[in-house]
Amino acid sequence: MPNNQTKALVQGSMMVAIFTILMIISAYIPFMFMIALLFAPLPIAWYSANYKRSSSILVAVVGCILTVLMSGITMLPFAFTMGLLGVVIGNAIHLKKSKLYLLMSSGIAVLLSTALVYIAYVRLAGINMIDMSLDIVRENYEQSNELAKSVTGQVAIKPEQLEVMFRTIELTIPAAITIFAFMVAFIIITLNLPILKRLGLAVPKFAPFQNMRLPRSILWYYMIVLSINLFIRPEAGTMLDIIVLNVSYILWLLLILQGISFIHYFISKKGMPNAVKWIASLLAIPLSSFIILLGIVDLGFNVRSLVKGKTND
Repeated sequence: MPNNQTKALVQGSMMVAIFTILMIISAYIPFMFMIALLFAPLPIAWYSANYKRSSSILVAVVGCILTVLMSGITMLPFAFTMGLLGVVIGNAIHLKKSKLYLLMSSGIAVLLSTALVYIAYVRLAGINMIDMSLDIVRENYEQSNELAKSVTGQVAIKPEQLEVMFRTIELTIPAAITIFAFMVAFIIITLNLPILKRLGLAVPKFAPFQNMRLPRSILWYYMIVLSINLFIRPEAGTMLDIIVLNVSYILWLLLILQGISFIHYFISKKGMPNAVKWIASLLAIPLSSFIILLGIVDLGFNVRSLVKGKTND
């Protein structure tokens, strides 16, 4: 037991040191900021995968404290998010969870940490990063309009159209942040899992994208949102309107992914080259309405068995 405790202490110290060094690199070397940050959860994840959760949390906390001492309080939000993400990733590997569970738990961790950082900035520093970002974007659009007016004599976007656009952006910020959080989690998982595998950990794998099947409950959520829009028609700006709008965007994205997955499945079963999959994926952007419908059909009906049956024939 003492040997195990000593080993855990030594390895914990090493992981804290590596985590802190990566955070310092991201703080002081501008062109390395994003690269170092993407790999910062790696040492915490490795330790969390090998030792109990309480020890992993302690290692992450010590790493955050050292990061603040070495690079300043401005790095605390990044250290907190990356440390929490490392604990979550490692814990999922330790419990031998699926990669879908790993993605969901990591995405939620990024989302919650982002929300806590935002609340802390607003309450403690009086800084609203969302409002500041919207103001900057609004100023840029207004300057672009003025430039277009001076050159062509006409504005590129009318003031009322600009207001509608910014109102929509403001209302859909929760959906955008949620999608962004899961994208960040997916990128970090994709980059770090192969390294963790090389370090001797049994990491989970995703099933091939063409075999992706979302839960059928997604259809029920979509029908509920559609029914609310058709029959209740919530007043613009109300809480119900904001919830429905944001849930709609997330559901549309999921159904688009399901539709693209079905296209990949169809192309694979027909023996077409992989280049066709890439072309079809690019065409899915302008044909999003059709892809959403395809995703609904794929979830609601067992069309893949028909494709498989015709292919076997």
